[in-house]
Amino acid sequence: MARLFKGGRMMKRQVLRAVAVVGLSGAVITGCSSSEGADRTDQPSASSSPSVEPVSAKAQAAEKVKLVVEERISVDEGQFGSGTNSPCSTSSPQMFTAKCKAAAAATSEAAGLALREINGRQGFATLDSVARKLQDAVRTYGTLGCATSPTAADTRKACLEPAAVIAQGFPDLRSGANSGLAGK
Repeated sequence: MARLFKGGRMMKRQVLRAVAVVGLSGAVITGCSSSEGADRTDQPSASSSPSVEPVSAKAQAAEKVKLVVEERISVDEGQFGSGTNSPCSTSSPQMFTAKCKAAAAATSEAAGLALREINGRQGFATLDSVARKLQDAVRTYGTLGCATSPTAADTRKACLEPAAVIAQGFPDLRSGANSGLAGK
């Protein structure tokens, strides 16, 4: 008897799934082939909540920012690497060279692009913070003369922090752009 009940329960689940799929398919087909649907405009109904449209606009803006920033990051990251693969990694022998300086410039430009894209809009606090921190790190790296292989121990030590921020710049920008999708 337990087997019948268990088997019956499984059969019932399968039937319910099939009904749901058929019902959903029917709704999609009906919605697509309805002549009424073809004449409708994309205007919200009078009963729609007024907050629905701004959320959609915010989501579209966040997606646009993410796509633009991601496109730029992908190109630069492909050329310079990131993290421990970056010439600015504190473990890289290229940290004090023109190769890191070029990576720093590309990172700063990507951060600048992100800031221009978000243009003060709300919902991009993480990306804004990351981009500004990156630009500060690039300025510090340049001001210290880190790319000229400084010989003073205190200068070399001071170069470590901005170089580490620059090396992690592309992944941090990507993460910030993703956070924008969540309004953060």
